[in-house]
Amino acid sequence: QVRLAESGGRLVQIGGSLRLSCEASVRTFSNYAMAWFRQAPGKERDHVASISWSGAGTHYIDSVKGRFTITRDNAKNTVLLQMNSLKPDDTAVYYCNARRYGGSNNYWGQGTQVTVSS
Repeated sequence: QVRLAESGGRLVQIGGSLRLSCEASVRTFSNYAMAWFRQAPGKERDHVASISWSGAGTHYIDSVKGRFTITRDNAKNTVLLQMNSLKPDDTAVYYCNARRYGGSNNYWGQGTQVTVSS
């Protein structure tokens, strides 16, 4: 029913920038709140940023505030994560997440690797 595909992850220098993309294959993209999660080796998958159906509401964890920006384009069925001033602790597999309004299921992409050099 819902398929998500992340792209854009790569090796980047400390202090550098990177933009991750997530394309959603859904009937009505605006029915879903979207989010980015990340998982470092040996650690749990943690929430990073989320965005409401219209893009008007966003939330970030404290460690990325001022550095990361989540946006969405409902006409293109995409959600983006602009990452600036990258740190080694940002190294992780980044996952796109979708949750339908009025629903209870979470949908996940396969992830894209971000590695920040030290």
